[in-house]
Formats: sequence, C-alpha cells, structure tokens
Amino acid sequence: MVITADIYLPPEEDITVQEINLSGPALRAGAFHYGKHCEFQNNEFMLCRNELNDPRKCIDEGKAVTSCALEFFRKVKKSCFKEFTQYANCLDKSSPKLEFEYCRKTQAVYDKCVLDNLGIERPPFGYFCEAKIHETKRPKPEPMKPDVYPDYTPYLPDDYPRPPAKYGFRFHWME
Repeated sequence: MVITADIYLPPEEDITVQEINLSGPALRAGAFHYGKHCEFQNNEFMLCRNELNDPRKCIDEGKAVTSCALEFFRKVKKSCFKEFTQYANCLDKSSPKLEFEYCRKTQAVYDKCVLDNLGIERPPFGYFCEAKIHETKRPKPEPMKPDVYPDYTPYLPDDYPRPPAKYGFRFHWME
C-alpha cells in the first residue's frame, strides 16, 4: 500500500495503548469468558470496522476492546489466578495444538471459579457463531453510492467506410 501526503494518519499518541501481555495458551484459556465479558465492546468494534471499512475511524472502539480485556484479565488474576494458571499450563503442555479435550478437569475448576467469583458462566458451544442483533449509539453510515462509469463508446455510423480485412476474414465458418 502506498501512502501519500494526502492520507491522514493518526498521531502515535492516539493509537498507543497498554498491551495485554499474555501468552497464546493464556489467551486461549480465558477466551470464552473474555468473549462473554467483553461481547458488547467486541461487537461494537467489529460493526464499526465492517460499516466504515476504515480502521482509522474505529480507534476509540479498539481502545475500548483493549481496556475491557485488561479489566477482565486483571479480575481473573485477582480472583482465580491459580485455577487460570493451571488451565493455561495444561493447554500449553498437553498438545501442540492447544486442544481443550485433554484439559477438561482443569477447565471445570477454572469455569467454577469464574462463575463463583466473577459471575460469568462459560457460554455454550457455538454461542459466538449465533446471529445476534447489536444495538449501537453510533449513527448509521451513509449507504455506498454505486460506481458511475461514463457511457460506452457509440458504434461507428452506418456510412463509415469499412474496407475488407487485410489478412482475410476472421470467422472462417461464416464464409
């Protein structure tokens, strides 16, 4: 992608946020509860990205997603650190693909801790694939206008000179 002087890029201060410093197994271990806890912010961000088709216009929504994730994982660290760590460790060391099936016992302990302390129930299988209606306060974007192309080149007039083909007729089957 070529960036010219005409393209607006937000200043670095606007896009710099605190990172979520977690490993892949830890993110996978907390993914279901995180998704349920931060569902509104995630949906708002994805709606903005899909409607506006410009990530620069969705910076605030992206910051809200990151801050919600930080808040969620801080709550987990505060109340279920031991259970979460055991579950993430099990995911990390039980299979190379971080599969859930080998860690159902530690998952059950972690799920119970999150339900008891944070009040977040693990969503059922397929919950995030279900169609949902998301209510937003952002204004609806204007519909995209169809591309308008100039009219095609008109045909040659009937009285235009048409000499015979220089190298013979193109359509041999019509001779």
